[in-house]
Amino acid sequence: MTYLPTWQGVLYLAVVLDVYSRKVIGWAFGANQTADLVIYALNMALLTRKPESVIHHSDQGSQYTSVAFGQRCKDMGVQPSMGTVGDAYDNAMAESFFASLECELIDRRTWESRTQARHEVFTWIEAWYNPHRLHSALGYKSPNNFEREMNEKPNTKHTQQQEQTQLESKESEPTKASITACGDGLPTGCCAPVHNPSLATLREPPGYEQASPVDKPAPELAYAINYSP
Repeated sequence: MTYLPTWQGVLYLAVVLDVYSRKVIGWAFGANQTADLVIYALNMALLTRKPESVIHHSDQGSQYTSVAFGQRCKDMGVQPSMGTVGDAYDNAMAESFFASLECELIDRRTWESRTQARHEVFTWIEAWYNPHRLHSALGYKSPNNFEREMNEKPNTKHTQQQEQTQLESKESEPTKASITACGDGLPTGCCAPVHNPSLATLREPPGYEQASPVDKPAPELAYAINYSP
């Protein structure tokens, strides 16, 4: 959880991250730092993912140690997990997200109202962080592109079984029939169609400077952001 300073007062932000893809799958804003705020963020994550037997890890904040939050986790089959007291490294993934948010957006902005702050942070998360911000831990892919690429990969076990079946069926065939050469004389399994880039590569966003879209929107995001300087 972090806070957004505005002329109207402080606005608090709670988020839920998916450890697998670093994607923000739940978030909530509130004028007060209460248990309801983190419950709203958890509810959004549960609605987005519909998980089964998952673990929710957090720090030792009073909102996460509250009876209300614990009961909500119990009702939804979520196992709460908490780090040691005063140890920021134990919740490093969430801390890293908030550090990026503060560096790329909060420290560059002065908001007159909570509504304005909520609108810009929403844009930063949904129009920049999830679909476009690159992560070294994901092979320099955005959370959305990483999940898309993983979903497009075939099941490894099923693929291996198919290859084994094909190999067994070819053992009885002539050797020349089981080897088809490509342009350079190598078997088809030894050369890659470099002239046809993979679908995942085609779907990667074009490279541009890592910054908040509110400051330097990418061409494809320009339609979604229309703020005055």
